[in-house]
Amino acid sequence: MSTTTDNRQEVETTARRILGDEISAEIDLCRQTAEPESHLIGVLHKIQARNGYLAEAHLDAVAQLMQIPAAKVAGVAGFYHYYRLEPRGRFMINVCMGTACYVKGADRVAQKLIEELGIQFGETSTDGVFTLEGSRCLGTCGLAPVLMIDNEVHAQVTADQVPVILEKYLSRVRRESIP
Repeated sequence: MSTTTDNRQEVETTARRILGDEISAEIDLCRQTAEPESHLIGVLHKIQARNGYLAEAHLDAVAQLMQIPAAKVAGVAGFYHYYRLEPRGRFMINVCMGTACYVKGADRVAQKLIEELGIQFGETSTDGVFTLEGSRCLGTCGLAPVLMIDNEVHAQVTADQVPVILEKYLSRVRRESIP
């Protein structure tokens, strides 16, 4: 009876299925260079751009295909603030907490968002609709306080306006889900 523990082909096939043809081909090109590890950040960016976040399965697949220790891949993904290791909501809310916005009440707007959504900064609502983030500055100081939902700027926002603003996006989700 012959037993083998060499399942490299199976592991590689699974990793390629998880990452898809385009990213797998990119990794193949990276492995042909003198320093394949130097391409890790770029590969992770592409995976996140396609999927919205980096799942544990993505990190494991990258480690397998690039032949980089899984701990190193996870360490890079966890170190950089840009990478998301959890799925984000349908809408990304960024509250400007820069000086101008803060002085004009951004802290009250943020607190109202936290209360309405039942989440803290960096979290996603249980319904998967909203992810809440704080930003140091959105570059719109003259419109303070500002919050940005995806690419839409909401200017001179008060805490009282938060439920109305959120409802606008919830209505959009409801309309999208109607067949």
